[in-house]
Amino acid sequence: MTTRAAAQDTFFAPGVRGTGEVYDFIEAHAAKTGSRPEPHFYLSGPDAGDQVELPHEIYEILVKAVDAMRSGMAVTITPNSLTMTTQQAAELLGITRPTLVKLLDEGKIPFEKPNTHRRVRLADVLAYKEQRKAEQHAAIAEMGGYDEGKEGREQALARMKKARKIVADRRRAG
Repeated sequence: MTTRAAAQDTFFAPGVRGTGEVYDFIEAHAAKTGSRPEPHFYLSGPDAGDQVELPHEIYEILVKAVDAMRSGMAVTITPNSLTMTTQQAAELLGITRPTLVKLLDEGKIPFEKPNTHRRVRLADVLAYKEQRKAEQHAAIAEMGGYDEGKEGREQALARMKKARKIVADRRRAG
């Protein structure tokens, strides 16, 4: 991998036509079949047979990028190492580094310490983030679901804030 390939890049929307055709194709397929297209898409070159099938992960990245660009937003691609510093992991989780270190010391997120600094695997940080999100959703479900007809947006947001507090209290206690 070259230094250029590892750099962070930001891409701006190419215009409605460029992203609109791709978005329209995805939406038409979803309308016709009831789901998004399966990842049987190809990157092709100028010659016949010069193509490679896109893996599902790359397809999902393209769908998200096209959707954002269609909305007029820029898209930034930031390559990440498979291991992270505690500061990088804390930023990804949206918490302070001391809070992350506490989670590491409590064994809630695995880490390695090859030298004097801790290293955290990206997969472990993302797994913890998903676990935390699931706990928040469970707390919200415990409180009852959101029904737009029965309560307004402000009441729902207040209930979600309360649910997050419950999850945070459980995390601190547990």
